[in-house]
Amino acid sequence: MTVLVFLDPARPDGRIADAAQPQLMVTDTGITRGDGIFETMLAVNGAPRKLQAHLARLATSADALELKIPSSDVWERAITTALAAADDDGELVVKLVATRGEPEAGATAWVQVSAVPVGLRGQRLSVLLLDRGYDSTVAQRAPWLLMGAKTLSYAVNMAAVRYARSHGADDVIFTSSDGKVLEGPTSTVLIARVIDGVKHLITPQLESGILPGTSQGALFAAAREAGWDLGYGPLVPEDLFASDGVWLISSVRLLAEVESIDGKPVTVSPELTAELSGLVASVS
Repeated sequence: MTVLVFLDPARPDGRIADAAQPQLMVTDTGITRGDGIFETMLAVNGAPRKLQAHLARLATSADALELKIPSSDVWERAITTALAAADDDGELVVKLVATRGEPEAGATAWVQVSAVPVGLRGQRLSVLLLDRGYDSTVAQRAPWLLMGAKTLSYAVNMAAVRYARSHGADDVIFTSSDGKVLEGPTSTVLIARVIDGVKHLITPQLESGILPGTSQGALFAAAREAGWDLGYGPLVPEDLFASDGVWLISSVRLLAEVESIDGKPVTVSPELTAELSGLVASVS
């Protein structure tokens, strides 16, 4: 089941399209050059989670690409149309996509609603550390690399996941060329430390050129209310092994516990995982 709704100036609530039929021109620069942006979120019982955070990040990515996209209220109406057409009270994946479109024609934008992939959750992950090839200061030096934008250019990220799986691992944590922990190809890295009874939740520095995680941000807000201390790196691989738990978090897979890195075990904590998962579930 896939529902497509294109954002159309002539139709304020969006235009439903047949997902089984061709919808894009082959000259669309989103296809030919990966020139576009996207967001992916979870909808539960017809309500998208963290909607405003995703719309804000979509707008930030558009600004970075100098891409003119519809306003947030137009996206919201199209999302409502798509979820109503899906007519499913369970969990659904909502994807927002905007490309630069065909030359001289302007942006192409649509909402896609589909089922949550089977088997996505509940497993402990083995991950590899892979060098991204940039140092941790590149985002400040070279903004044209779009390090903090969520663009359609995910070929490298997917290649990293394929490399990990071909070497017996489930996922990847990228590191910078100067040895800092960055992020996963489709997720944010979290670690926990329990020091003198105080629980600390830490994620890498945003300034290192990673994508600001909407799920990480929401979890941090909930964890603060629950009495956790929060921190933003910098982290190095040794911090992962010295932690009391390592997780990858994303909007659809949610919280996934890491059990090994480069074939070496890391501490796993069912208690901390359960507590953090409960906090993730509480965030709307």
